[in-house]
Amino acid sequence: MLERIFHSDSEELTKDIATKLAEQLEPGDVVTLSGNLGAGKTTFTKGIATGLGVKRAVTSPTFTIIKEYKGNLPLYHIDAYRLEGSEEDIGFEEYIDGDGVTVIEWAGFIEDFIPQDRLEIMIEYNGETARTISFKPNGDRYLSLLNTVNFPKESST
Repeated sequence: MLERIFHSDSEELTKDIATKLAEQLEPGDVVTLSGNLGAGKTTFTKGIATGLGVKRAVTSPTFTIIKEYKGNLPLYHIDAYRLEGSEEDIGFEEYIDGDGVTVIEWAGFIEDFIPQDRLEIMIEYNGETARTISFKPNGDRYLSLLNTVNFPKESST
C-alpha cells in the first residue's frame, strides 16, 4: 500500500501533522504508533487529541495501560509497552470496536488483539526536535483517509 512520509523539525509541527490527521478520523478508527522511547508517540497523540477536541492534558498511559479522553469523539489511548509477552486479553476490543478513536503505542506487543485494517505510524528520532513520520495505511478506509487529510505542506516529502 501507499506509504506517506513527513519530516518535522519541531514538536509543534509534529502535533500539527497529528491534528490534521485527527480532523478526518471517525469512530472505530485505529491508529498504531511505533518508534523508540522518546521518539514522540505521546506528542503525536497530543496532536490527535487536539484535533478531536479533547480539552484535558494528554499524558502517557504507560502505567495505567489505557486512558480515555472526551472530545468531539472519545479518544482511547493505549500504551502496550508493559504488555510485552502477555497473552491475556484485557478487553481491547471494547475500545477498538467502540464509538471513538483508538491510538495504540507499542502495538506490536498486542498484535493478536488489534485489527489488520488500521493506520500504522512510525516515528523516527532524527535529532533533538527532528522526526521522520511514516504513515502506512492498511485497508481501503485508511488509504482513503490519507488522501483526504490536508497535512501541513512544509512537512511532506
